[in-house]
Amino acid sequence: MRKITLKPAFLLLSFVLLACHISGCSNLEEPAVSEQEQQNAGEPAASTQEQQDTEEPVASTQEQQNAEQKEMEQQEMSKSGKEDYIVENIEIVIGDTIYSAKLYDNEAAQALAAQLPLTLDMNELNGNEKYYYLTDSLPANSGVPAGINAGDLMLYGSDCLVLFYKSFSTSYSYTPLGRVDDPEGLAQTLGSGGVQITFQKNISS
Repeated sequence: MRKITLKPAFLLLSFVLLACHISGCSNLEEPAVSEQEQQNAGEPAASTQEQQDTEEPVASTQEQQNAEQKEMEQQEMSKSGKEDYIVENIEIVIGDTIYSAKLYDNEAAQALAAQLPLTLDMNELNGNEKYYYLTDSLPANSGVPAGINAGDLMLYGSDCLVLFYKSFSTSYSYTPLGRVDDPEGLAQTLGSGGVQITFQKNISS
């Protein structure tokens, strides 16, 4: 038989090729992660509560309108400084002239209405009012009005009935009692001195 003899050089080459093959398989590179993926991985996700906090509640149109209407009503009431409701229609008689007037819905005005008719010799003061001290006090609830208007009927203190015939600003406190419906010509009718005035219920109302 013929013997096959492997040369040392051939064996060395085979060993080197096998070693290279094994080394190449172990050094296979993993796919690279992109820079954007690395940034996203480093940022924590926003919680549900944080997302809700960023959303501001929006008031409905109806709620806004109601709030605006309420604010306007409050401003109007603060400007007027007077009672909103009428409890009694009366007449103010000065000589031959009769003025229609109204009393407000408050305790003082109701108490005055219960005393009508009243004929009073009223005095002049400050060129803008006629006043008279009543025998019986009325339940006062005074405050500083936004302004005095011609035709205003007010109570100063608890027993001083005042009829104003000019408009002006004041820092004094009054309880509003009523007002003359149309005060045109009231100053001329009252004159510059004392005058007799009758307050009576309007029987035609």
